[in-house]
Amino acid sequence: MRMYDIIQKKRDGLELTDAEIEFAVEGYVRGGVPDYQMSALLMAVYFRGMTPREIKTLTLTMMRSGETVDLSAFGDLTVDKHSTGGVGDKTTLIVAPIVACLGGVVAKMSGRGLGHTGGTVDKLEAIPGFRTEMDRGDFLRQVREIGVAVVGQSGHLAPADKKIYALRDVTATVESIPLIASSIMSKKLASGAKNIVLDVKVGSGAFMKTREDAERLARAMVGIGTLSSRRVTAVLTNMDIPLGRAVGNSLEVLEAVDVLAGRGPADLVEVCSELAARMLCLARGWAYEESIEKVRDALASGAALEKFRGWIARQGGDASFIESPEKLGTAPVTWELKAEEGGYISSMDAERIGKAAAVLGAGREKAGDPIDYTAGIVLLGKTGDEVREGGTLATLYTSKKEKIPEAAVFLRDAIRISPQKPAPQPLIFGVVE
Repeated sequence: MRMYDIIQKKRDGLELTDAEIEFAVEGYVRGGVPDYQMSALLMAVYFRGMTPREIKTLTLTMMRSGETVDLSAFGDLTVDKHSTGGVGDKTTLIVAPIVACLGGVVAKMSGRGLGHTGGTVDKLEAIPGFRTEMDRGDFLRQVREIGVAVVGQSGHLAPADKKIYALRDVTATVESIPLIASSIMSKKLASGAKNIVLDVKVGSGAFMKTREDAERLARAMVGIGTLSSRRVTAVLTNMDIPLGRAVGNSLEVLEAVDVLAGRGPADLVEVCSELAARMLCLARGWAYEESIEKVRDALASGAALEKFRGWIARQGGDASFIESPEKLGTAPVTWELKAEEGGYISSMDAERIGKAAAVLGAGREKAGDPIDYTAGIVLLGKTGDEVREGGTLATLYTSKKEKIPEAAVFLRDAIRISPQKPAPQPLIFGVVE
């Protein structure tokens, strides 16, 4: 078998066999297939696509390239949640304790933020003492004892995906639905959960800018799960507007606590309730109506907040910040962005808002960059809200005063004000099962 023939076959729009896909991926990981040949194959896939069977084989081959987590001891109760990336997305901090307090098992590996999107691991590390690294024995023991554990993604999980993604990033082949789907699902399948809920973001702050592309990606990933004997549901959610009002690590942790305490922003509550309910439908086998009702009860009763407290403490975090938010630290510099005219916020560019937060120190441009946990933005107005001239649109938090002018440019360009109130936007576009 020759890599040349495999490239030519896909270039001509033909379907690759399982053996050909395995030869290409395994050869690339071992070093027998050079970058230039794998780049050629990725570009052929970019233009020619892949069948569901090809995507499944690619996913499973990448999954098998490294370690896998065995969660079979927990039966059908294990459930994972993955977001395709957004701005203000602190949903894992909220849905994990909700689902765990209702009998689901959340054994999750999460990533760090890069560019304008935030990462769950960064948010958790904003909590003093919280450990995002655990050996496998401690990880499984915690899951068994309290039903939830979230750690940083192991470098040994689907290493083929890591190597191939780095190549895609420099060869203009990132925007390929078969490659995106297999990348995400190879890690989710390796993580071991029987059930998976995918939060597929749509809009200016998301990777998928249109609903059509988001639906195609969702169907591809659900198809991979089905062919791999996993139960998968994808929820398409709005990322034209940041989720909640806080953007930045410590600020988002505090907003997550607000939701769990029954006082969070309505949009964040709605999206988290939907995701948690879909997770429970899969893990517990409940009907959607029963699941959503139990989610609301868990929030109203305080059960979800108590599970969050126990989870944070169990992973070494100082859970007393729930009553004493100052323990997360406070940014030394704050600045308010004022409206230059009155009217209604007609639209927001979530990506630009995320970039503004990153400039303030809340994000990183490349892996390994340090971040300021206290930096970020709190939005006082969202799309549809009325504002008056001179009123505060947002408060910026940073330890780098010199970064405020640059961040302010991003933020001002991101918020449009018009005389007419815009039509309301849905938060949830649909569900793919």
